[in-house]
Amino acid sequence: MQTKLTQLLQIKYPIIQAPMFLVSNVAMVTEAMNAGIAGCIPALNYRTLEELRAALKELKDNKPEGGSFGFNLIVNKSNIKYKGQLEVICEEGCDFIITSLGSPEETIRQAHAAGIKVFCDVVDLKFAKKVEGLGADAAIAVNNEAGGHRGNLTPEELTNQLSKELKIPVISAGGVGQRTDIDKMLSYGAEGVSVGSPFIASVEAGVTEEYKQACVDYGAEDIIMTERISGTPCTVINTPYVKKIGTKQTWLESVLNKNRKLKKWVKMIRFSIGMKATEKAAKKATYKTVWVAGPSIEHTKAILPVKDIVAKLIS
Repeated sequence: MQTKLTQLLQIKYPIIQAPMFLVSNVAMVTEAMNAGIAGCIPALNYRTLEELRAALKELKDNKPEGGSFGFNLIVNKSNIKYKGQLEVICEEGCDFIITSLGSPEETIRQAHAAGIKVFCDVVDLKFAKKVEGLGADAAIAVNNEAGGHRGNLTPEELTNQLSKELKIPVISAGGVGQRTDIDKMLSYGAEGVSVGSPFIASVEAGVTEEYKQACVDYGAEDIIMTERISGTPCTVINTPYVKKIGTKQTWLESVLNKNRKLKKWVKMIRFSIGMKATEKAAKKATYKTVWVAGPSIEHTKAILPVKDIVAKLIS
């Protein structure tokens, strides 16, 4: 399974353990590295820059020979911590950064100066061409089977298109829950895959046992889109609570979103409310169960250590 991604990150298998808000942590990424794949954590999983710096240092101390780890950065204005997070990551060092939701230009410039590779989330060819022109080291093709905020194109459509048009490696994100899925993505032209949802039900994941067990008990047909978390469509498990509150924005939000002056503030408020609800559901047992996941939980049959999940993916 040697590809351009394994060469780029010096890893054994062409898999990145995807960064997941609230879920990913040092323990998960450490075990991912020990199992021969790369791991990534959202910088927003750390409330302070001091906590982020401590995580970076711990990962460097735990990093095995041939291991590779990175951090995910939200690079638009909604992330007020962005500049500080980028500065800390560049100071401490890691193998790669994954950028999301905005222009990666500044991240690429600073990261490359620090010897850090930059991979950029993209959902279409237009943006993929832009990040390639800015010097991105790889494009992460977020397709319509990804968990959380996803793209509109199928894995085959998006990966085929990008792999033919780009000179940089394409990493397929979404729809991978078993080895045959990885083989399919590579056949479409991908140089590797980004896998998130199967790792939610890991022993090391920093969420409740209820959240993990939900990924075992529910399947692909239970994944739906909702606008009630961040204001933009996001995939969640269709729990009784989600059914109760509905998946569409409220009539008031709908009206306010049509007002140009208020639209930005409404989205920010909805994002803040949604993230707090998601955090409560992820960190403690509650009837307000808003659990983010993708359809690849279809292949999750038990809560397992990260090393066993990796073994299942490559077997």
